[in-house]
Amino acid sequence: MTTMKDRANAFENKFAHDAEMQFKAEARRNKLLGLWAADLLGKTGIAADDYAKEVVKSDFEEAGDEDVYRKVAGDLGDRADEATIRSRMADLMIQAKGQIMEEAD
Repeated sequence: MTTMKDRANAFENKFAHDAEMQFKAEARRNKLLGLWAADLLGKTGIAADDYAKEVVKSDFEEAGDEDVYRKVAGDLGDRADEATIRSRMADLMIQAKGQIMEEAD
């Protein structure tokens, strides 16, 4: 009986860990995306950091990435098209996961 409970606990712990890592990766990706967009907008230093924080906060409006995309696309206007922004989001997710994995070592 304890073996089944141990397995259930291990599964629950893994699920919670994976969810936490995904959340951290998305937040990191959004920060990196915000810094990239800030650069395109000509923002530097504290203004760039503040903008990146705005992008991270925009992810709490709804589930998924569309709220982040809308925020960045709306702010960038014609500086970047949809394909460029979405491609950058995908690339930065890979980068964010890599950074988090390195930090975990």
